[in-house]
Order: sequence, then structure tokens, then C-alpha cells
Amino acid sequence: MADDLSPVYGPFFGVMGSASAMVFSALGAAYGTAKSGTGIAAMSVMRPELIMKSIIPVVMAGIIAIYGLVVAALIANKIDEGGPGGYKLYHGFLHLGAGLSVGLSGLAAGFAIGIVGDAGVRGTAQQPRLFVGMILILIFAEVLGLYGLIVALVLSTKTG
Repeated sequence: MADDLSPVYGPFFGVMGSASAMVFSALGAAYGTAKSGTGIAAMSVMRPELIMKSIIPVVMAGIIAIYGLVVAALIANKIDEGGPGGYKLYHGFLHLGAGLSVGLSGLAAGFAIGIVGDAGVRGTAQQPRLFVGMILILIFAEVLGLYGLIVALVLSTKTG
């Protein structure tokens, strides 16, 4: 019966969870960086003194990739060889769920940060009072990725 609980293909799901965490969160971070970066480039033509102040969305998008990196490393360190008494299928599914949780929430957060960052820095160049509102919206977008990180940490540290 132990062979049914620890099949040889069990680690595949753990590896896919680790890869999903990194790939999807990096996609979200890349989109957020690219989209808000184009807004910064367009804004800097009119107001070059605001370039450093407008880097905030790019930094926040980069943090999303760090969430995925942390979870991917945690999962990768727990992956063990399959077979009798080895890496259980249960853990493989937990790790897949953890990776998808942080990865897909990071993807969504990166999209939100990119869109808000692009529009926010362009708007701030025309009306400086928009800056505080942009920062608040960026924080709410970033927190979406943080929620995925929390769920992923709970799932990846579960034993059983």
C-alpha cells in the first residue's frame, strides 16, 4: 500500500508547483515592469525631474517575482525522490497548489501594477496630487500577490 501513496511520478507535481511559482510570478513582474516602464518613458519627456519618483511601480512589480522565488525555493528544497516511503503524492499536490497560488496571484498583481503604474505616472506628470492615490492603488494591487504568498506558505509547509 505504501507504493500507492508514494508513486514514482509524485515529485513531478512538486516540480511543476515550483516551476509554476517562479514562471507565473516572473511573468506578472515582467508585465508590470514593462507596462509601467513605458508610462515612465512617456512621462519623462515632459517632466524628467519626476523619473526617480515614478520608479515605485517598477520596484513593486519586482517584489512580485521575489514572492515566487521564495515559494519556488521552499518547494524545491522539499522535493524528494519518489518510491516506497519517499515523496508522497499528497505533498506533490500540496506543492502544486502552493506554486499555482503564488504564481497566478503574482500574475494578476503584476497586471494590476502595470496598468495602474502606467496610467498613474502619466497622470502624476500632469497633476502631482494624483501621486498619493496612485501609491494607494499600487499597494492594494501588491497585496493580491501577498495573499497568494501567504496561502502558498501555508500549503507548502503543511505536513501529513
